[in-house]
Amino acid sequence: MRWLAAFVAGSLGVLAFAPFGWILASFVSLGGLVYLLERTPGARSGFAPGFVWGLGYFVAGVSWLYVALERYGGMPPPLAAAAILLFCAYLALYPALAGACYLRWRRGGPYARAAWFAVLWFLSEWLRGWIFTGFPWLAAGYAHTPPSPLAGYISLIGVYGTGAVVALLAALLVLVLMRWREVRAKNAAVLALVLCGVLGLSWAGRQSRVEPEGEALKISLVQTNIEQALKWNPAHYREVLTTALELVHAAQGDVVVLPESALPALVDRLPGGYLEQLSAPVVARGGALVTGVFVSDAEARIYNAAVSVGAGARQHYAKRHLVPFGEYSPPFFGWFYQLAHIPMSDQSRGAAAQPPLDLLGRQIALNICYEDVFGDELIDRLPAAGLMLNLSNLAWYGDSFAQAQHLQIAQVRAMESGRPMLRSTNTGMTALVLPDGTVAASLPAFTRGVLEVAVPAYRGLTPYARWGDWPMLVLAWVGVAGVLLSRKIMRGH
Repeated sequence: MRWLAAFVAGSLGVLAFAPFGWILASFVSLGGLVYLLERTPGARSGFAPGFVWGLGYFVAGVSWLYVALERYGGMPPPLAAAAILLFCAYLALYPALAGACYLRWRRGGPYARAAWFAVLWFLSEWLRGWIFTGFPWLAAGYAHTPPSPLAGYISLIGVYGTGAVVALLAALLVLVLMRWREVRAKNAAVLALVLCGVLGLSWAGRQSRVEPEGEALKISLVQTNIEQALKWNPAHYREVLTTALELVHAAQGDVVVLPESALPALVDRLPGGYLEQLSAPVVARGGALVTGVFVSDAEARIYNAAVSVGAGARQHYAKRHLVPFGEYSPPFFGWFYQLAHIPMSDQSRGAAAQPPLDLLGRQIALNICYEDVFGDELIDRLPAAGLMLNLSNLAWYGDSFAQAQHLQIAQVRAMESGRPMLRSTNTGMTALVLPDGTVAASLPAFTRGVLEVAVPAYRGLTPYARWGDWPMLVLAWVGVAGVLLSRKIMRGH
């Protein structure tokens, strides 16, 4: 029964994220984990409840990866399910490690224990976003975009820091309630002060530190809505190119954007004159076209890229943070591609330091699909960039939670960076997200169309854009050192 409770508690956490948005679920879920850890006998037994909780959390939250492997990757259903289960089991190791460390070195009353849990939660999510190139999807802070009362922390300490605040409050509420009879009056007063302080800091974080600069730029964000099974089918190649042509010619913006791999070919292997024909109406009005396409270099290495055509010299951005198993094979995993058939799966990383694209006098920092999950990498282009632009293709994951979750990630990136995030996607969600996290405009998923927006560049830096995760990392490691040192001193006595 205890393991079932842990699995259910983890699964409930997914309800806090888009498309559900039940913010309280994040506190119930993490609070449930703390309660189970506190009820676990033995100081070294925290790994198991943390692991089962994590398994429920990730199986419920990222099982849409199965669609990519089975429906579009051609992997047999039992093997696809086993692969996803193994991946979720790997991800569950991080909350398991947090649980084990919590029980091993916890001490003191509710407030000290809650702070310790928050430190461990921060480090576990940060490590998950870094080890083996990272997979920070479903970090707890992503659930707290507006209207969450904790949304102000995102621009201050980023998504991992916000997750630590969520963990602190969840743990504190559970631990205080578990010991309520012992020091009821004192706990009520202190808890009220803590909650007021937390909400006050969040309010301070919502105060803007960035401002618009110059005139609004008219941008057309194209949503091509090409079924993934057809996109790479040679029999439909002309249809894909024709669809892009029709949508671009219908667009009205000074900058027109097509999504990731909208042209499913190497740019130098497109039909003769096609790129010129595609960009002709945009170029005629002095604008620029940005399209997702593949490029290669002199050594025949292939890059998932975005290329701009039109005003100014041709520019391009090459994706630098690739998806393991989808865009490249990690060492010793070549056998995976004998089971799954994924086109363009042998890609190379773009350079780590790539300047923003200069489009009509605005500096626009590009990122492609999965790259916008890594906020610490996107802020590298600040303060030079005044806008951020994401090109994505989530058709791999069908009609699943992936699209809504990815849009919520874009909201967090806009708030962290203090820059509008523009999204051009294949099947959704094509949108404009403002620096305060507001989704100002969007297209319905699985529709074909053009989202016309006007948005100025922004200047200024949020605290997170200025310092990244470093303040929280230093604070967390100081906390770890303090706990271990105090334990050693106590043993000495």
